[in-house]
Amino acid sequence: MRTGQKPGERYVRIVRPHAREFRRSPEGHIVATERVLEPRGPVGRLWTRVKRLVIGPPLSTAQSIHERIPKVKALAVFASDALSSSAYATEEILLALVLAGSAALTYTIPVTVAIVVLLAIVATAYRQTINKYPAGGGSYIVTRDNLGDVPALIAASSLLIGYVLTVAVSISAGVAAITSAVPSLHGFQTHLAVFFIVFMTFANLRGVRESANIFTVPTYLFVASMLLMFAVAAVKLLVFGDLPQAEATALSVVEPLSLFLLLRAFSSGCAALTGTEAISDGVPAFQEPQAKYAATTLLWMAVITGVLFSGISLLAFAYGVVPGHGETVVSQIARLTFGTGPLYYFVQAATMGILVLAANTAFADFPRLSFFLARDGFLPRQFSFRGDRLAYSTGIVALGLLSTTLVIVFSADTHALIPLYAAGVFISFTCSQASMWTRWRRRHEPGWQRGIIINGVGAVTTGLVAIVVAATKFTQGAWMILAIIPLVVLVLYFIHHHYQRVAEQLVLDPKRVQLPRPAGKPIVIVPVPGLHLGVLPALDFARAISESVTAVHVTDDLEGAHRLRQQWEEWDQDVPLVIIESPFRSLIHPLLAYIEARQQDEPNRMVMVVLPEFVPKNWWEWVLHNQSALRLKATLFFHPNTVVANVPYHLKR
Repeated sequence: MRTGQKPGERYVRIVRPHAREFRRSPEGHIVATERVLEPRGPVGRLWTRVKRLVIGPPLSTAQSIHERIPKVKALAVFASDALSSSAYATEEILLALVLAGSAALTYTIPVTVAIVVLLAIVATAYRQTINKYPAGGGSYIVTRDNLGDVPALIAASSLLIGYVLTVAVSISAGVAAITSAVPSLHGFQTHLAVFFIVFMTFANLRGVRESANIFTVPTYLFVASMLLMFAVAAVKLLVFGDLPQAEATALSVVEPLSLFLLLRAFSSGCAALTGTEAISDGVPAFQEPQAKYAATTLLWMAVITGVLFSGISLLAFAYGVVPGHGETVVSQIARLTFGTGPLYYFVQAATMGILVLAANTAFADFPRLSFFLARDGFLPRQFSFRGDRLAYSTGIVALGLLSTTLVIVFSADTHALIPLYAAGVFISFTCSQASMWTRWRRRHEPGWQRGIIINGVGAVTTGLVAIVVAATKFTQGAWMILAIIPLVVLVLYFIHHHYQRVAEQLVLDPKRVQLPRPAGKPIVIVPVPGLHLGVLPALDFARAISESVTAVHVTDDLEGAHRLRQQWEEWDQDVPLVIIESPFRSLIHPLLAYIEARQQDEPNRMVMVVLPEFVPKNWWEWVLHNQSALRLKATLFFHPNTVVANVPYHLKR
C-alpha cells in the first residue's frame, strides 16, 4: 500500500466500471447502491415485483430517522391496544358478576372505578420509566438493568406471551363486533380472524410509518364514535329523564356473591390495562424529543382509556345490559342508543376497526422486544435484523404465525382467551415497577423521593393484582400461562448459553493463535463477518492457493466496520480488507456485484470464494445461526467462472 493511501483505496478502482452498483465514500470504502438489489433472473424479477407491490420499495438505513412518528400517529400505533380494550373489558366484568344474579350487576361501577384507579397508578409509574429510559424502557430492559437476568427473562417471557395473546384477543373481539352486526357471519369467526392477522402482518412489514398511516384514522373514529354515543345517551337522559332498558333476561344464581367473585370480576376487567406498557417500550419510534412526546402520549392514552371504559360501564349499568350469546355489550348499548340505523353500524364498524388494528400494538412491540433479546443473545440472531422496510421482519412474521395458531386452537373465542390474558401482563408490570423502585433506592437520582413512592405503589399494586388474577383465573386457563412462562425462560437461557459457548471458542487469544503464512494463484475472495478464530483458517487456506487474496466485509454498521479495520491492522493481517457499506442491509447482492466487478476486470482468471463457517457440535444448534453461507453457496452455484470453498471451524462443545 502506498504511503498516505486509505485502507482499501487501491481496491476501489476495481469497481469503477460499475459505478451504478457502487459509489465511493469519503472514508475510503465502497458503498453498495440500491441497484445491487436488482434481481438477476426471471424468477427473481417476478418475486421482487410481488414483494415491492405488497411491502414497498426498500429503505436505506439512513432513512430510519424519517420513519419516526409524531404523537398523534404514535397514539394510534402504541395505544390502540389499551384504547380498544375498553370495548370488551366491561363485558368481562359483567360475565363474572352475572353468575350471582341481576343484583350483583350493581357492583359494575365500583369494580370499574377500582380498575380506573389502577390504570392511573400504572400510567403514572410508567411515565417515570420513560423519563429514565428514553431509549426504550420496556420491562425487559428496565428489569435487566436493575434486577438481573432471571427477573428480566421472566418479564420478557410474560410480555412475549402477552403480545401473542393481544393479537389473538383483539382480532377475535373485532370479529365478534362484526358478527354482532351481521349475524349471518357466525360460524366464520376463525376464518375472519386469520384473514385479519395476515393483513396486519403484511401491513407491519411495510414499516412503522406506513402502519401508522394505516391505523390512525380507525383509532380516532372509534374514540369519536364512543364519545358520540355517550353524548346522545346523555341528551336522551336529560330530555326524557330516563333511558330505554335492555330486554329483560331471567338470570339464575349460579354461585353466591362473594369477595372471590368480585375479585374475579375485577381481574377480568383488568384486561383494560393491557397495552399500557407499549409506549414505554416504543420510545425510539417517536419524533424528537422522544421521551417528552412518549410521556405525553401515555398520559393521553390513560385519560382516553379511562373515559371510554368508564362511559361504557355506566351505560351498560344504566341500560341494564346483560351479556348475551351472539351480541357484544357495546353492540347492545349502541343499538339502545341509536336504534338499528346508520349510526349503530358506524359504531360497530369503528369498534371492529379499532379492535382489529389494536393488534398493531403487539406488532410494534413484539419485534422490538425480540430485537433486544436477540441483541443480548437470548433469541436467535435473525430477530435482530431489519428487513427492506426497516422493520424487524422475523419478529413480525413469528408473531403472525403464533397468533394465527392461537385463534385457530381457540376458534377465535374472546371469552376463552381472556382468562389467559392478564396474568402475564401484570407479572411484567410488577417486574418493571419493582426494578424502577430498586433504581431509585440505589442511585438516589434527582427526584428519587417522589419516584420511589410512585414506583413502590405501582409495584405493590400490580403485584397484588397479578396474584389476584392468577388465583381467580387459575382454573379457567391462567395455569397455562404460569406453566409456559418458566418454559420460555428455560428456552431463552438455553439459547444464551449456546451463544456464550460459541463466543468463548471464537475469541482471539494471542497465546494460542499462530498467524498463517501467505502463498497463492487464482483471485480469492473471503467474505468475513469479523475477525475471530472461525475466520483465520479460511484466510490461511486462501493464502495457500493464491497470491491475490481479498477479504470482504459487507455491513450497514460503520462503527463496527471501523472497529474491524482497527482489529485487522492490530493482528497484522497481510490480506487486504475491503469494506462494502450496504445501506439496504443486503449481504448477498453487494457481494455478488463485487465478484462480478473483479471478474470483468480480469475475465481470464477464476474467482474462488472461500467461506469461513463454524460448525456447532450438535445439529439442532445450527438453526440458532444465520445461514448466510448456505444462501451464498446456493446463489453462487449458478454463477459462472466461480468456485466456492467452505472452510469449517468445528466447535468442540
